[in-house]
Amino acid sequence: MQTVKHIERLWNGRRYEALLRELVACRADAEFLPLLQTSSIAIPAAAMAMIRLDELSQSGAAIYHKLLVCLLAAQESDGGWSDPILSALCLRALLGSRGGGEAIDRGLLYFASLQKDEGIWPRIPFRRMPSDALASAVVLYHLSHEPRFREAVAFDQAVRWFDDHSAQLDLQTRKLWFSIRLRCGITRERSATLWTSAS
Repeated sequence: MQTVKHIERLWNGRRYEALLRELVACRADAEFLPLLQTSSIAIPAAAMAMIRLDELSQSGAAIYHKLLVCLLAAQESDGGWSDPILSALCLRALLGSRGGGEAIDRGLLYFASLQKDEGIWPRIPFRRMPSDALASAVVLYHLSHEPRFREAVAFDQAVRWFDDHSAQLDLQTRKLWFSIRLRCGITRERSATLWTSAS
């Protein structure tokens, strides 16, 4: 279990890899680490630390501000952070504790503009990453519970795409989609209602 002091000690000691490894231990997030395409491990470490501090109701801790500054400085001009998977993690961290502001608005716009019409991400090959069900499921895993995200993107189309293609998904993606459905309360009946209202 991570405490505020332990997170602060690892962060201030620039032990970002150790911090990230500890923060994702025994969490579904550990499965996504190999998918991250970033040159700086400090960015996902800062995002996960912010998420953990929010879970501990410690977003007022001094270290939280340092982590926030790191994420804001790393946001690119398009509103994302390097790739859709890392961007989803960073936006999830910023949305914690009912966050708001320009960085979040830019991040939401990034996901809206990067989404294909049928609902998955990314719309165009992105730094050698083609449209991918697993990458899209990771985006939804991090953000689908956030009303602002659901309003900013074509959420109904994403649900429909995953429902239409569930039989073709690999095991990891299928498990992740099932978890997303449970977390968001998306039943087959709810999916049908979304599809009907979108038509």
